[in-house]
Amino acid sequence: MSEEYCTTPGAPAAPAVAGPPFAECVLCRKPTEYPQSYKWITLCPVCEWQEAQRTACSG
Repeated sequence: MSEEYCTTPGAPAAPAVAGPPFAECVLCRKPTEYPQSYKWITLCPVCEWQEAQRTACSG
């Protein structure tokens, strides 16, 4: 019995994302989804989610 149907080729490496330099999160200093030219408070996706949870529960 041939097992060729079970084998899959290796996944190609993800290409490097070329884009503008991203602003740092003001809380954890990780890159955000905002460009460095963004003039308001910048949060990374994780800190944005945590901040939304805090404000939603604070009533």
